[in-house]
Amino acid sequence: MKKDEQEILAYYDGGAEIGRLERGIGKIELERSKEIISRYVSRSSQVIYDIGGGVGVYSFWLAELGHEVHLFDLSPQAIEFARQQQQNKPIISKLETADARNVDREDESADIVLLMGPLYHLTEQHERIKALQEAARVLKKGGTLITSAISRFGSLLWGLSVYGEQNTIVEEDIFMDMVRQELTNGQHVRPSAYPSFIARSYFHTPAALRADWQAAGLQEPRIFGVEGPVWIAPGVKEKWTVPDHRRRLLAIARQVEEQESIIGMSPHMLAVGTKS
Repeated sequence: MKKDEQEILAYYDGGAEIGRLERGIGKIELERSKEIISRYVSRSSQVIYDIGGGVGVYSFWLAELGHEVHLFDLSPQAIEFARQQQQNKPIISKLETADARNVDREDESADIVLLMGPLYHLTEQHERIKALQEAARVLKKGGTLITSAISRFGSLLWGLSVYGEQNTIVEEDIFMDMVRQELTNGQHVRPSAYPSFIARSYFHTPAALRADWQAAGLQEPRIFGVEGPVWIAPGVKEKWTVPDHRRRLLAIARQVEEQESIIGMSPHMLAVGTKS
């Protein structure tokens, strides 16, 4: 296993995803992702593959809605954690350790495929293409593919925002060197000084995300900004707990979700397309 792959696996085996979507801006990511995904999920039972689904947050939600959900992840510890959670949550039909580039399922066997993490960590385009083509292989004709990507501008905006270590982290050369590389070519290399940062990754622009889909032979997707710009609002944690403020924040994110000039301000993007 390559060094980068070891770093990525150690990051997720160490529990990086446990509870992440239940705190901070993860709450905005979760609610908005569910909102967007819900637009493509039928009320009747569907077969859904959650490839690279981590500890199963979206899998459990979709299983609760009555769908047949298969959860796959590269991290054995993430799958084991999801398996342990099943005693208190809806049952996921299948939980398996798997690489997004090689999924043990028949051709055209899923109604919906979620690829919510793998495109972050496949740092070379040809590897991302493999994952996209594998997702398309197992997807039925007319089915929906939903892929997640991290914005190339996320680290910089985080450093400038209320989350950026009291707005002083941009004064650190190590941090800014990391940001410069991300902005130049999308390659995120975590400095040893910041062990809590996400492991080795590739960060997309909306155009780069479309280019990956095109290179994989897929139709051009719709791209949505998930959190939009609202996550950088002062006092957003407190505002999120107030129902009226929360509705307003969600309305703002929704209103600009496909505005090309602002999508990159969202830490996460979702690309959605139909298999022809």
